[in-house]
Amino acid sequence: MTSFESVTLEVPDPTTAAAFYQAVGLGSYVHVRASDAPSTGFRGFALSLVTSQPGNVDAIIDAALEAGATTLKPATKSFWGYGGIVRAPDGTICKIACSAKKDTGPAARQIDQVALLLGVADVKASKRFYVERGLVVAKSFGGRYVEFDTPSSAVTLALYPRRALAKDTGVPQEGSGSHRLTITGAATPFSDPDGFPWEARSAVANSVGS
Repeated sequence: MTSFESVTLEVPDPTTAAAFYQAVGLGSYVHVRASDAPSTGFRGFALSLVTSQPGNVDAIIDAALEAGATTLKPATKSFWGYGGIVRAPDGTICKIACSAKKDTGPAARQIDQVALLLGVADVKASKRFYVERGLVVAKSFGGRYVEFDTPSSAVTLALYPRRALAKDTGVPQEGSGSHRLTITGAATPFSDPDGFPWEARSAVANSVGS
């Protein structure tokens, strides 16, 4: 039975990538390992970092930019809160946001929740695929968004329409080659309908924090 456990980002320079994710506070959430697999355009996923107030969003984004990230969308207020999008030096897209519109305390580089957003062609079909492999749905909004219960991981797994995720993060939806992402938690290795690879629980990746 599949159980979402960890996220491994495949990067050209693990040392540089590890330093970046440590700097922004993601050291305990993701692993990195070396890969030169060809990849162009949108890789089909993003990391969503949720924090409690606008000052924290700015603090995390500032840390990311200082560590080499580039801005995809500057932090701004919207009807749902406050947030911005950056691209890590290895190409991973990070969305940093909060639902609050005003600070209630000193700004801090504190992350409250991290989610791996998989951009998929058909949310309902991918939901069925994962449910058949044992994942439990925590939230579901038809073909727009699905979130799974992930008690074995510090990261939440969610499905999002690929086109909508690309638009939300400020990039064209076209892309080809490797996703540069591997998910751990499968009983045996497999790839989902959108080509996201899962590896067995015994597989070992290098922790950013190690």
